[in-house]
Amino acid sequence: MRNKAVYMGIGVTCAGCKEVLGFWIEQTEGAKFWLKVMHELKARGMQDVLVAVTDGLKGFPEVIEAVYSQTLVQACIVHLIRYSLAHASYQERKKLAAALQAIYRAPGAEQAEAALDAFEAGPWGRKYPAIARSWRSRWTQIIPFLAFSEPLRRAIYTTNAMESLHSTVRRAVRTRGHFPNDRAAAKLIYLALRKVARKWVRPPAFWHPARTEFALQLGARFRLVTP
Repeated sequence: MRNKAVYMGIGVTCAGCKEVLGFWIEQTEGAKFWLKVMHELKARGMQDVLVAVTDGLKGFPEVIEAVYSQTLVQACIVHLIRYSLAHASYQERKKLAAALQAIYRAPGAEQAEAALDAFEAGPWGRKYPAIARSWRSRWTQIIPFLAFSEPLRRAIYTTNAMESLHSTVRRAVRTRGHFPNDRAAAKLIYLALRKVARKWVRPPAFWHPARTEFALQLGARFRLVTP
């Protein structure tokens, strides 16, 4: 018996519709694995990646930029907040979360950096210095979404849609417990993903203004991948 991880990817078209890009069963992850994944997607016809939202996967941002050099790589803000709150006690988390809002809800990158400086110099930063360090270590991947308006920020600041898909697959896998081989697991995962994808028939309500801004910001690249 051995455990393996299933890595999945979701893409959003310029029409705002979600699509499952694929899933990969592996025991380990790393730059070599992600390079194989990105080259596979490119060979299958994925012409461009406008924005890639990641949740801290090792080597993934660098590989995306190597294969799709113009891609804007955005760190998942929700994952950063969860990591930050893990340092504090349960009683402290609500106040700590409120203090972090000044960073990721800032009107722009300069104001966000000033808010991070103030957080680091304040009581929370002195008590939990690892929090500010974690934000600074990924700063170039945190601030890209701040250049956009609120509707577009909502579209790219988190990987919650991915986590929702993960939950669906976990429920399907949990009922079986174990599988004789990768192929058997892949069949069940495929059926679970196909069932979910049938529900993705409409874009979210905020997509229309977000699409307009994407077209203005990205120009020909956005129109290139429009269905």
